[in-house]
Parts: sequence; structure tokens; C-alpha cells
Amino acid sequence: MGKEVGPEFFDAHEFIGKKLSADAKTNQWGLIAGNGRFPFLVLEGARSQGLEMAVIALKEEASQELEKFTSRIHWVSLGELSKAIDFMHQEGVTRAVMAGQVKHNKIFSSIRPDWKLAKLLLALPRKNTDALIGAVARVLGDEGIELVDSTLFLKPLVPDAGVLTRRAPDEREAADIAYGFSVARNIADLDIGQTVVISDCACVAVEAMEGTDETVARAARIAAGKPLVVVKVSKPGQDMRFDVPVIGLPSIEQMSSAGVTALAVDAGRTLLFERAKLIALADEKGIAIQAFSAPAVEPKAQNKGMSQG
Repeated sequence: MGKEVGPEFFDAHEFIGKKLSADAKTNQWGLIAGNGRFPFLVLEGARSQGLEMAVIALKEEASQELEKFTSRIHWVSLGELSKAIDFMHQEGVTRAVMAGQVKHNKIFSSIRPDWKLAKLLLALPRKNTDALIGAVARVLGDEGIELVDSTLFLKPLVPDAGVLTRRAPDEREAADIAYGFSVARNIADLDIGQTVVISDCACVAVEAMEGTDETVARAARIAAGKPLVVVKVSKPGQDMRFDVPVIGLPSIEQMSSAGVTALAVDAGRTLLFERAKLIALADEKGIAIQAFSAPAVEPKAQNKGMSQG
């Protein structure tokens, strides 16, 4: 179900960060795991602070390699909310982290809801990802399980504002970035996607459910060789418990192949997996990366309690 993970998978410096409070360490921790590297990083980040997490792994998404990293693992299908809660109670979990992608199209096409999830779905006024996962977070809270910031154990991977690569975006790229943010903020506000691809201050591609890499690939086909700029933003009032924007090495490789020359992200709200290697690869490929301070925006009234990643 996934690429084999060896010791070289982790970079020790990624887990050097702010220590958890003594109070936080008294809790029993759980991890709800989707696909990709994110769950492994959370497990290692927690372990670096002396915490062992129970894992609730999603059968449709999570890697079997997780079983090599913990013996406290339980497999559930996407719609088995009651079963997941039962396993967390069995493990004594009082705080949980949600980490790893669940493809948006799977959320609405592959779920066979149990009675608890079916009841939750019927009560949702909006059938989007934030509403669904936010409602699950509320149900967990009612069960005595607090869903917390998914970057809690990975703070060194969340960049502050500033230029991250050797070079800053040039004048052309800066203009595309400024325009890109104006577009991306609007589509994120509408909960359509979080990534746009720009060329010459024109929007070439907008992300929907396909994800960043496929959006970039589509933009490359449309632009036919023109240089591109990628802007990836957080949602207004981004809930850091889920759906946090992520950039990894494969995304940088994809951007390089597509002719992307600059990447802009939100500071404090974006995860850069293998951050040192990612920045080194961007330098090698000539891609400028800059993190910008995200505007302080309160969640919309209709989303409160329902919405991160």
C-alpha cells in the first residue's frame, strides 16, 4: 500500500522544536492516519517528545508501513466513525491528531457511512470537506476526544514569513504572486481549492478536488512552455486541525517539470515536508520560494464549529 520506509525517511532536525507542556504529556494521544508521509512524521515528532500514539489508520488511504512504526494500530474504513471512536476509547485516547491526505473525491464517493456518520451527514447544511471533518471533530469532542492542531509536533516544518530559497522572486514573479494571492484567497474563501497557477498575471489553472500536483500538470499543458508561478494559500480562518496546506519534494519535482519558477505560500499555515531537502531541491531547480504573512480573518459565521487539510 505504499513505498517502503527506512531509517533515512526521517530527518532528525525536523523534530527539534518547542517542547510540549507537562499537562499535554499526561494525555493519551491518538493519530487518525490518511495517506502520505504526514502520519509518519507526526509519529516521529511525538516520539521525539516521549509520546507513543495509538493509530487509527484509514484502510482506503494509510500505508501498511505504519505497522512497522507502532504496535498500537487499528484499521477502519472511511465511514466507520463508531468503530474509530470505540478503538480510541479502548486505547484511552483523550487527544488526537488528524494527519495524512484523504483524497477529496474519495470522501464523497467511497464512504459507506455507519449509523453515527450517516446521522452526522444528514445534519450537515453544507456537504463539503471542511463541514464534514469539522462535524467529525465535534463528535469526537462530545466523546471526550479533543482533536488538536495537526502541526503540533512539526513546528520546525512550518515556515515564518520571508524568502526561503537562495534567491527571491524577481519582478515578473512578484507581480504574478501578488495577482495569484488575490485569486487564491477568493477560491479558498469559497472552499473550492487552495492553489492557483499564474502566468503573466493571468490565471492558468485553479485547484478543485484533484490536488496541487495535478493542477500544476494541467497548467503546464495549457501554458505550453510559458514560465509559471504557483500560489498556495490557507483557508480564511484556517482550522489547523485538518486540511493544512502541504508542500513536499514530489511537488517541487512536478513544478520543475512544469516550468514553475516561483512558489508562494502562507507563513505559519503551511507544512514543508523535509524542509531542508525541499529548499535545496528548489535552489537546484531555480525555483524561488517565499512565505507571506496570511491576513488575519475570522471564520465565517456559517462555518464556525464546522471547520484544518
